[in-house]
Amino acid sequence: MDMGVVDLGGGPDMDHDMGSGQDVSTLTGPQNGKPDVALTVTARKESIDLIDGPTVDGYTLNGTSPGPEIRVTQGDLLQVTLVNESVPDGTTLHWHGVDVPNAEDGVAGVTQDAVGTGGEHVYRFIAEDVGTYWFHSHQVSHEQVRGGLFGTLVVEPRAGTGTGTDMVMAVHTYDGNRTVNGQVGESWEQAEPGNLARVRVVNTDNGTMRTWVAGAPYRVVAVDGFDLNQPGDLTDTAVALGAGGRVDLEFTVPADGTAVRIGAGGGGASQVVGPEGATAPDGDEPETELDLLSYGEPAPIPFELDFDRSFDYRIGRWPGFLDGRPGLWWTVNGEMFPDIPMYVVAEGDVVRMTI
Repeated sequence: MDMGVVDLGGGPDMDHDMGSGQDVSTLTGPQNGKPDVALTVTARKESIDLIDGPTVDGYTLNGTSPGPEIRVTQGDLLQVTLVNESVPDGTTLHWHGVDVPNAEDGVAGVTQDAVGTGGEHVYRFIAEDVGTYWFHSHQVSHEQVRGGLFGTLVVEPRAGTGTGTDMVMAVHTYDGNRTVNGQVGESWEQAEPGNLARVRVVNTDNGTMRTWVAGAPYRVVAVDGFDLNQPGDLTDTAVALGAGGRVDLEFTVPADGTAVRIGAGGGGASQVVGPEGATAPDGDEPETELDLLSYGEPAPIPFELDFDRSFDYRIGRWPGFLDGRPGLWWTVNGEMFPDIPMYVVAEGDVVRMTI
């Protein structure tokens, strides 16, 4: 097969007739019905005026980077119309971490064609899963995302968030300038003493960063859109956040009138939450790092641990030749495309993936 080396994971073989599949373009979200939330986002290649920082060349959505923050309620039908005004290589919107129908996934060359200059594309899907997500270009993404073509998406529970302050903290580095929501240095969010605050940290860079809270105990209540079970209080502890990852941090604004500082991986950028005019601790980066595998309490597993298939997924970098060029190349299980594994499962299988 041209798509990789078949790996059945120890399960039974199946018919792999690639000519009888379904056209990806038909795997859409609801095409009828009035959307609960609808907006148009216009992609441009243009300069960006960073708040309290320099002007840099990059990409915007609706004239800003980050682009719009979209908030919906679980079960809402979301409709987003992407207009490409001036991105020369074409662009898309990929809904990072969101379980959407395949045709709505926004991966150029796989689930749709890139939207060329002057074109548009409509995304429609039901926001089924509560959590913190983001959306970004998946066309020449190493340039367009790095240049600022992204925004954030929050799916709130029907019963509400239950917090007095609920904010997104999108961390991004533009030409060496680390920012929070497009601002260089210290960003502020006003919150009254005693307020329960939820800060949704989104790492939009392509490398790991660390985040932490100084000035109050905090809890990690969600990771990549999934709530944690009975998370405990943390102090002087940082959380590692991989590229594209999200963590929701929850804390109570101190009753004494001081503020809380959330670290954004160093580089001078941070988020302060507290009363107007309050002081916040410097918030030096802690040495201790949270082990998420031992944090909180185990929750019941919703299926029997009797696996139908088991797979290994080992990411590495190996010396070799790619198109005749020597270098260190990313590999999966020691191989490069097209010799990487194609994991084959059947609907209903219980699968174990060791990463």
